[in-house]
Amino acid sequence: MSAAAISSSLFEAARLGDPQAIASLLETAQPDIRRYARATCRSSADAEDATQEAMWILFRHVGTIRSLVAFSAWLFSVVRRECLRLARKAGLAPSIDDGEAEALLLSRSEADLRLDVAAAFEALPAHYRDVALMRDVKEMTIDEIAAALGASRQTVKARLHRARALMREYLTR
Repeated sequence: MSAAAISSSLFEAARLGDPQAIASLLETAQPDIRRYARATCRSSADAEDATQEAMWILFRHVGTIRSLVAFSAWLFSVVRRECLRLARKAGLAPSIDDGEAEALLLSRSEADLRLDVAAAFEALPAHYRDVALMRDVKEMTIDEIAAALGASRQTVKARLHRARALMREYLTR
């Protein structure tokens, strides 16, 4: 995507939540997203699905992107991950094991990884997000989390396990 096609003022207004700027940003980015999805995905149906998902993710997370310079790389990585997820779902791409997932995450720049982790947390349902934030960010014990939420240890452990699985899936797609 040509950064010249998107002015810094448009990007900044969209990042700050201006609905018209967001709509304009989506309209400007959409042809490049679709073109990249068609080149990356295995079928035209997957390309359309990946385009729609990338547009939706952009709409939800435009405020987390810190600079126009990082915008294109971030957006194309979203499309690439979505194409890979669709291929895996169709059984055409192998599933990623934990070692490969770790290598994939370590290959990303720190800025991209921060954005992706923040987006992964945000994508979690609230009851999973709360447990994951308490354990992995605030470093609370299982017992402390259970007491804070008024839940059993087993419930907290199950939610934490599911939250981490959802985040792993989000980060490796």
